Amino acid sequence: MPKQPLDSSRKMFFIVMCLAVVLIAIIVASQFFSRKTPVQPAAQVAPKTQVAVEPETVIDYDQLEKDEDLKSIMQARKDELGVGQGLDALVKPDESIKVGDTTVRMQTILDEIKLKEGEVVEKDIAATDSSASKDALYGIHVVQPGDNIWNIHFKLLKDYFYRKGVELSPRSDEPAASGYSSGIGKLLKFSERMVYIYNIQEKKLSSDLNLLEPLTKIVVYNMGRVFELLDSIDYQNVNMIQFDGENLWIPAEQ
Repeated sequence: MPKQPLDSSRKMFFIVMCLAVVLIAIIVASQFFSRKTPVQPAAQVAPKTQVAVEPETVIDYDQLEKDEDLKSIMQARKDELGVGQGLDALVKPDESIKVGDTTVRMQTILDEIKLKEGEVVEKDIAATDSSASKDALYGIHVVQPGDNIWNIHFKLLKDYFYRKGVELSPRSDEPAASGYSSGIGKLLKFSERMVYIYNIQEKKLSSDLNLLEPLTKIVVYNMGRVFELLDSIDYQNVNMIQFDGENLWIPAEQ
């Protein structure tokens, strides 16, 4: 009988040891599997960023004399180029022109002009995105009742020479006594090839330069090309200008 308590304590000791081994095994196993299959952190959602988009500048013809800010911008551009009232507006390629209720992007007009001239229109080429291209200015004259293309050109030409210190006679574009065109007349005839007429309501180029509907068509000047021509002229030799219907010959300065 004295051996019974000893057997019981041994049995209890054995049970405790087994439980301890099982517990250690569970701990080791949990640590092992936690290393093998790490918990993936929750995917972080990038915060939404808001990009401010600048509103497109619209040159509203009807507001040119009413909107002081717009009037100031147009005057500054005219002063920069040295042009006066021969043009209604000077517009950049990334701006729009509005006449009445119709608005047309300037780039849309330029794309049509390039197609007409046989140039490939590519939006992604470097030249299109250059600062020089974006800063280019295009002259706009909105056709008025009684306008004709000759008088529109003459007004611009007269204004240009006036700012150069030369006042053109109102009759300087008329033929000489001999019946031949004056130098100014030849220059005006040639300038018809340097402008485009755009029907702002139909949103397409017009093929008839002589059919000018008031407040429907606009005359578009590439000011870079216009000044390239005008700056090469010596007014003292203007009557020596020759024009054969295709090409213009300008005498060199004496």
